[in-house]
Amino acid sequence: MIARRLPLALGTVVITLFFAAIHATRLAPTPYPVFGTQRLVWTIAFVGMVLVASYASGLPELPTSRLYALGAALGAVTVGLVGVSLAQLLLGAPLLPRAVLGGVTLTFLPWAVLCWNAESDRSRRSSTNALYVGNPQEFAELQADLASETIPIELLGRVEPDNDLTEMVETNDVGMLILDIASLADSTVVTEVSELHKAGVRVRTVSLFAEEFLGKIPIADLERMSLLFDIGELHRVRYVRWKRLIDVGFGVAALVGLAPISLFVLVGNRLGNPGPLLYRQERVGKDGRTFEILKFRSMRPDDAAGSNWTTEDDPRITPFGSLLRRSHLDELPQAWNVLRGDLSIVGPRPEQPHYVTSLSEKIPFYDVRHLVRPGLTGWAQVNYPYGADEVDAREKLQYDLYYLRRQAPRLDIQILVRTIRTVIGRTGR
Repeated sequence: MIARRLPLALGTVVITLFFAAIHATRLAPTPYPVFGTQRLVWTIAFVGMVLVASYASGLPELPTSRLYALGAALGAVTVGLVGVSLAQLLLGAPLLPRAVLGGVTLTFLPWAVLCWNAESDRSRRSSTNALYVGNPQEFAELQADLASETIPIELLGRVEPDNDLTEMVETNDVGMLILDIASLADSTVVTEVSELHKAGVRVRTVSLFAEEFLGKIPIADLERMSLLFDIGELHRVRYVRWKRLIDVGFGVAALVGLAPISLFVLVGNRLGNPGPLLYRQERVGKDGRTFEILKFRSMRPDDAAGSNWTTEDDPRITPFGSLLRRSHLDELPQAWNVLRGDLSIVGPRPEQPHYVTSLSEKIPFYDVRHLVRPGLTGWAQVNYPYGADEVDAREKLQYDLYYLRRQAPRLDIQILVRTIRTVIGRTGR
């Protein structure tokens, strides 16, 4: 992992030092030492902020397209620019010249994309042949998942557990075996797979494979005992404090900026969607407690209280409401819910009580998502498109379970970066 990220880090350092040297020796009215104490400290801080934001967004290995890589790079350098700008504003002194910041920005973007290209090429060249051992239904689901992902795994096909696995592995240059639960219950299969593992073949259960490569935990392979893992909000006190501190800071800042936006929405609603400014709806939060969520109203007043699933092109949504939903401006009043502690910035999205009751009866382990505080955005929201039925709810739960298992500051930051990209691209929900 470190080796993959080293070129991006070294290149960023070299780019920054290059422009710092050019400014110090050529552009500044009075030449100055490149490594003057204060400038050196803030140069290191700027590079650090850019690299931390880059890795949080998944650069250079996670982006699935060149456009995504460019967006992640732009977001990362923006974090650095905003950080330095705020420091300059607070200290009342120029810390890094604009020429240096501008030069680094314009050069870092193509460099980050180049690093992503190199990593993508390396991943394609090092693709591992995988063979699935188990039932055809789960295999078909896995095939469908892999079709929409860019990962270094080539799924060759499916075999029954009673096949000669050793011959199949040797004939097809298989580097990984993926086994379902039924295969693991067969002692003959386990013995043969153990020998192949000793010979260097990687072995994964369906659940472990999905968690490692797809970012979700399949419900079909779960038992209640397997969900008794540490959860950040329950078992790590420092994480809880850090997350709540960020939530409160966000809530205060968002409420301060809410006034002018509220005026814009109020005028827009008066013209294109007459009725109340805010929409209130009961949702289920942490530990199953209900709370009243706030949104700018995007539907006609008579329709907003309906209990049906909201679809992407829902006819109940007004034209102005559609603008609010596409830009996610309708979610802003939830800053009050965040400040109150009903919501966190990141977490599983809360559902209405009657949906929770129905889905809990039909989907195993659905109640587990209520162990943590729900969020404005979440891992399911950035990985799965708009959902409006039980099938979508089941799929999103698998991403929520992954989030619970991996809950940590780095994943939260990654979700926020991907959410910003989604909002800018006006995709997802």
